[in-house]
Amino acid sequence: MRVVIAEDNVLLSNGLELLLTAKGFHVAAITQDAPGFVAAVTEHRPDVTIVDVRLPPTFRDEGIHAAIRARREHPGLPVLVLSQYVEQQYAGELISDGRGGVGYLLKDRVSRVSEFIDALRRVAAGGTVMDPEVIGQLLTRHAHDPIAALTPREREVLALMAEGKDNATIAARLVITENAVHKHIGNIFAKLDLSPADSGHRRVLAVLTYLSRH
Repeated sequence: MRVVIAEDNVLLSNGLELLLTAKGFHVAAITQDAPGFVAAVTEHRPDVTIVDVRLPPTFRDEGIHAAIRARREHPGLPVLVLSQYVEQQYAGELISDGRGGVGYLLKDRVSRVSEFIDALRRVAAGGTVMDPEVIGQLLTRHAHDPIAALTPREREVLALMAEGKDNATIAARLVITENAVHKHIGNIFAKLDLSPADSGHRRVLAVLTYLSRH
């Protein structure tokens, strides 16, 4: 599986290369700026990419802008954002195209190599992986929308859905039955005026698409 990395921290990028190589990935390119990332994606057509939000020269939002541009030029390009920051506006824009293959993890909260590798593989396969802190900030940003009508339990279920958890995992995490989870999900979609279809990561994208457009 080919990977292109956009990360200006040499120690981190080299560490990622060693880790991914040991796990059977092929790191096709490592770039330190946004133009280099877009060019590398065009050249190597990777199976998945890892992008830092803040890249030279301004270290503001060049990386996530490059990810959005690359997905426009290469629809469905899997992108895992790995950052110290939550850029709410651009996180919503990155997610809202509805094509899947998107992840947003915070560097300081990645505690296990196995979880990171699993997240990368899920994104490469077209799934959605979101750090709970990212989801929390998106929900807070849109608190004036119908999301405010959700009960605390429904918010918990929504956050776990956005992490890509299935109903069984959500039930175990919250110590409730799967039937209860299914009911909460139905209530969530009803309150957000969304179809209550229970179809893996698409349900997460539907919720995040709604949030990103309001």
